Amino acid sequence: MSRRFAADRRRDPYYRAAQEQGLRSRAAFKLDYLNTRFHVLPKGARVLDLGAAPGGWSLVARDRVGPRGSVVAVDPRVVEPILGVEYVRGRVGDPRLPGRLGPGTFKVVLSDMSPSISGAYATDHARSVGLVRDALNLALQVLAPGGMFVAKVFDGDLLDELQAEVGRSFAEVRRTKPPASREGSSETYIIARGFLGEGPPGPGSGPERRSSPAI
Repeated sequence: MSRRFAADRRRDPYYRAAQEQGLRSRAAFKLDYLNTRFHVLPKGARVLDLGAAPGGWSLVARDRVGPRGSVVAVDPRVVEPILGVEYVRGRVGDPRLPGRLGPGTFKVVLSDMSPSISGAYATDHARSVGLVRDALNLALQVLAPGGMFVAKVFDGDLLDELQAEVGRSFAEVRRTKPPASREGSSETYIIARGFLGEGPPGPGSGPERRSSPAI
């Protein structure tokens, strides 16, 4: 870690707040914002958290869905145990993963996955889009009808196409950038609500869907 990065992080109000509140990452504030704005974590919901390490989103999700809800966290890295959260060590895109998530469906699928950063913007954007597509493919297999899908992606020329792809399986799709995102970051979040429960339909099929640019 460079001295400049460490100094910038210490000055970051979200990083300091996460430390003071005992949160596992500043990313917790991003999910808290998304939930406040879009109500993505209803009480009693079963939630799947993809790319969960170090567990910041899983903690927020557990607290928001309450004791009647449940959270399953997935990551290829080891996640320190969280009371009330089930951890599955695995990689999104592995065809065996859906069968390891237990019986039943999920009300919400979250993905805060990021690719390994190469420093080449177009490459990192394309890799980020690929991760969202992997998460979406899994969501189409495990979401309950009417469910929600939330995914981080880096902005770029493939974003509109990706949003349209997500929109083929959901009644409404929007995207937004939480205040806790670092200044200069290209990350944005796709918020998809009202899973149609039928997999991705062909072009022009199904009911009319609402899609919105960044808000």
